[in-house]
Amino acid sequence: MITPPPRQRLIPLWFLPVTFGILLCVGFIGGYWVANRDRGLTNPLDAFRSSSKLVPNAGSILDATVDRIEAEYVHQPVDEQTLFYGAMSGLVSSLGDPYSNFLTPTDAKAFRDDLDLSIEGIGAEIGYKDKRPAIIAPLPDTPAEKAGLRAGDFLLVVNDEDVTSMTIDEVVRRIRGEAGSTVVLVIERDGKRETYTVTRARITVSSVTSEVLDEDYVRISLVSFNDETLSSLDAIIRPLLLDLPKGIILDVRNNPGGLLDAAVEVAGEFMGKQAVVQEVDAAGKRTVDTAKRDARLPRVPLVILVNEGSASASEILAGALQDAKRATVVGETTFGKGSVQTLEELPDGSQLKLTVATWLTPAGRSIDSVGITPDVVVASDGSESDDPQVARALELLKAAQ
Repeated sequence: MITPPPRQRLIPLWFLPVTFGILLCVGFIGGYWVANRDRGLTNPLDAFRSSSKLVPNAGSILDATVDRIEAEYVHQPVDEQTLFYGAMSGLVSSLGDPYSNFLTPTDAKAFRDDLDLSIEGIGAEIGYKDKRPAIIAPLPDTPAEKAGLRAGDFLLVVNDEDVTSMTIDEVVRRIRGEAGSTVVLVIERDGKRETYTVTRARITVSSVTSEVLDEDYVRISLVSFNDETLSSLDAIIRPLLLDLPKGIILDVRNNPGGLLDAAVEVAGEFMGKQAVVQEVDAAGKRTVDTAKRDARLPRVPLVILVNEGSASASEILAGALQDAKRATVVGETTFGKGSVQTLEELPDGSQLKLTVATWLTPAGRSIDSVGITPDVVVASDGSESDDPQVARALELLKAAQ
């Protein structure tokens, strides 16, 4: 199990002027609760009531609401911890940003499972497309891919339950389940509804794999950007330094993203200590993220493969290599996700996932809702035996010799 640092920059799929106030409120409530347990505030709702008095009239409104629930709600007893978590979730959801979430300890554990790619489910990254729950990318060789689910499929129903207005975390919880059990998904593709019954499995996927193509060319596939990505990539690159290939295909198709820092350092392996991405925060301040490593493969001809399942961190990598003219981008227009989240651990094991910045390519391009347009557009025909995008990438690498 990978436990993220207390505050980690993420780019899975998900700024408003009130962000600072929200963070103050969340931090105050958590700290107040912990610091005042010995003063008689033994449950989180007491802390919430006390902290709410910072806002005029909020205390009396909250007191009246909680008192009414605890005294008159028909299904008693009411769990105070559940009420508190519900209040915190509502606080963050009021931002109107579907990618900013308050995660209970249980949900936080599920999110950490996403980062280490070892979970029980169908093996698909779920996010938003056109403000609707959708499949960003089915991971390779997983039940989702084998069942025929595709990047861009809109999720309508999960096991007879309408999910169109749910948060991503709520949708994910309904799709996950014990290995061997089934889940019925109703999706929308090209305006048509289709139903898929998918058998869940234990999903364990290596974030980086490689294979030799035509003896002198290597394809490196990046499935996700997590804490293991850089060490796995290093194990692949070191042998290549002894006998440089004629070209490398960097494959980030159906890679839904992950950790920002990992994507930045992957770019560094091919372009060195150059700007990889610009972050723009709520105050409009721009911060340039630059790789910290020297390039070990700075001159090997490079093609990067993308498709509509390439999102967030994958788009950062492709955009940086494209702006630097270090690689030719081949495939289909990417997903178009251009925001950065932080993940902050709170005292009880819950987490706050908050959108804190938008990002631009080094040349200042915003790709949010637009995506990265390939230098060479090649559509996929869905064939497993004959991959036209890989074939075109090989042609380009051979022509560069």
